[in-house]
Parts: sequence; structure tokens; C-alpha cells
Amino acid sequence: MSMAATANYPSRLMKLETEPDERAPLARASFRNGEHEIVGDSQKLCDMMKQVDMVAPTNCTTLIQGETGTGKECVAAMIHTLSPRRSHSLVRVNCAAIPIGLLESELFGHERGAFTGAISQRIGRFEQANKGTIFLDEVGDIPPELQPKLLRVLQEQEFERLGSPHTIHTDVRVVAATHRNLPQMVAEGKFRADLFYRLSVFPIAVPPLRERLEDIPLLVRHFTRKFAEQQGKRIDHIPYAAIEFLVRYSWPGNIRELQNFIERSVILSRGAVLEPPLDELRGKQEIPVEPVTLRDAERAHILRTLQKTSGQLAGAAVLLGVPRSTLFYKIRRLGISASKGPKARTAGASH
Repeated sequence: MSMAATANYPSRLMKLETEPDERAPLARASFRNGEHEIVGDSQKLCDMMKQVDMVAPTNCTTLIQGETGTGKECVAAMIHTLSPRRSHSLVRVNCAAIPIGLLESELFGHERGAFTGAISQRIGRFEQANKGTIFLDEVGDIPPELQPKLLRVLQEQEFERLGSPHTIHTDVRVVAATHRNLPQMVAEGKFRADLFYRLSVFPIAVPPLRERLEDIPLLVRHFTRKFAEQQGKRIDHIPYAAIEFLVRYSWPGNIRELQNFIERSVILSRGAVLEPPLDELRGKQEIPVEPVTLRDAERAHILRTLQKTSGQLAGAAVLLGVPRSTLFYKIRRLGISASKGPKARTAGASH
């Protein structure tokens, strides 16, 4: 079934405030701690959050790995707010956004006159983060000449400001993140092996959105509610056809792309029903290379959805955007056996 075919779906609407039984068998809609919230209840997200719960109470250096837009900074903030250091600062540094010549001063500070333009003393981010947590985003972009100094801070908890002979001791927890393949960079000589091992004492992999598609309906509701409130609009319903379309889109920009798309959708909506500009995504979506019949595509899509929900029709119906009775009818018509969950097979299918 092509994505364009969603226009032929019945015009059904999903309430923005979903009743618990409407999204069975979903067990948990989000992970919240203070102002930080990670939305979803897919198995991959729950597995990741178990790792967060385990490492947060410790002082262990943590490396968060994942594609751009997956929410690595939110994970870092969650680790800090669940840690004993939560009453102190979480200092964020985007290592890719600071010019190489200024990064050392940004991290470690400098004394007056340390270099041309240093007209006053500067306190670095590691000093600011004392007793708290420092989050080094895009740590893979730190240049090789600065990596030994970072390694020393991780190992010895001490450093010197630029232009100063005095050693500063600091008590700081380091959480780092990157979208780069650090083991490959180590093999290519672009990243120190000892620094990589010191950063990745406890690695956490953030799954891309395409690997947690069952979270998309929850994320769409979350962002719709958030942006409607910000813009002073009342949006009560989301078309089921739109949800089904968004679940099938590949989201190369991950959660950031989805968030921006829903914000634009809220702006464009003229009434109480969300009006997402789906044509924008249709132009980006990859077209399957192998042609299939409409019946085969529909059967394969239902089977994949049943695998995600372990064969539970209620959850599959929510993801597919159809009533349970309609899904049951399609399962019988297409000869699908949903009784074995992930091992669901087609009854009587020819091979």
C-alpha cells in the first residue's frame, strides 16, 4: 500500500485526550522527572530508560550515542535530574558549535592576557559545573590537540586555566553525547582510544524514531497539545489517516523532524481538527523498489503491526488507525493468524 493511498481511508478522528482503553496495551505514555519528559512506551525506549535509571544515581561517566534529532540532550538532562547532583548545575557545551580556537578557553577558562583579546579572566565550563554535571554534546568534534587535556580531567579531576600555572581541582560528573561512530574514528586515528574508553564507561544508545514507530501516535498527541497551548489554539482531534501516514514515514530527522512538522501542522490548522501538510512528506518518502499488489502490501503491513504488538489486536488497531472490528475483518479476509504474536503467519499462503 503506497503512502498516497491513505487519502482513501475513512475520515475518522482520534481524540487528543485519549482514554486509557483506547491505547491498550500501552502501559506507560512517558517518562517524566521535573520539567524533563521523554514520551513513548516502546520496548526499545523502555530498555533505554532502564539504563538511565541504573546509571543516574552513580557518578559514572556516560556516553549517549544516537543519530541527530533523537533526543540525546533530553536523556542527558534526565540523567542529571535523577542523580544526587540535581541540586547543582547542569552545564551544557556544544563542542561542534564553538570554534576550535576558542573551545579550550570555553571548557577550561583563561587568565587575563593569556592570548590576544583575553582582556579579563574567564571561568571555564568545567569550573562552572563543580559539584554538578557537565554535558559535552557532540564530543566527537573535539579536536585531537585538546583530547589529552579532556582525558586528564576525566581521570584526575584537575586542569589549569589557559595562562595559569595553578592547578584547579573539580568535582564534576561528565555526560557526553555524539552522533559519530567513535570506534571508527579511533581506528582512523581521529579520536584517542584511551579517551573513548574513558568516556564510554557506561554507553547508552538512543534508538532512532524509525525503530520505535509505535511511539509516534503518543508523540503526535504530545506535540499537538504542547504547540496548541503555546499558540492559544484548541485542537481536540487528529485524523486517524494522518496518524497512520506518520507511522509509516521513515523520519530521517527523527523526533526533531516530527516535532517541527507537528508545530507547522498546528499553525496551519484552522479549527479543532489537526491539519497536517502530508503532501510535504509524500514528496520525501522513498518509493519501494519491488512492486507488490495492494492486497500483499496490506497483508504485510498488518503482519508487521501485529508483530509490534505481540499479536494484540487492540494495540494493532490503534497503530493502524482502524476499529478493532475492521481489523478483525481484514485479518479473516487476508487469512492472517494473529494468535502467535511475533510469530504471526499467513494461513494457507502459497509459497
